Amino acid sequence: VQLQASGGGLVQAGGSLRLSCAASGRTFSGYAVAWFRQAPGKEREFVSAIRWSGGGTWYADSVKGRFTISRDNAKNTMYLQMNSLQPEDTAVYFCAAGRNTISSMIRVQRSYADWGQGTQVTVSS
Repeated sequence: VQLQASGGGLVQAGGSLRLSCAASGRTFSGYAVAWFRQAPGKEREFVSAIRWSGGGTWYADSVKGRFTISRDNAKNTMYLQMNSLQPEDTAVYFCAAGRNTISSMIRVQRSYADWGQGTQVTVSS
């Protein structure tokens, strides 16, 4: 599946952004779809995931209560609503998709075979 991430930008601390990840080539049915992010000089880290069929969701502790992941079946698109953004949220955000991903591996990068190109999120203080 091909993934196209969009929606990044520059926002002040306390602001909001909504990222989108659209799939082409096939539907997300049967996949887990996730967001990871990578800040300058840091390793890529898990942000959030959703199981397309069933809708279970997972969040990193650092974003819980501020970020919300969702999906639109008709548009075959995943979203990440990011509220109360802080400078430490500044990173390139990547969406990823993996088939038959078990729950215990949902936060692990190697569980995802397909990756989008990334979208930059910059939060100014």
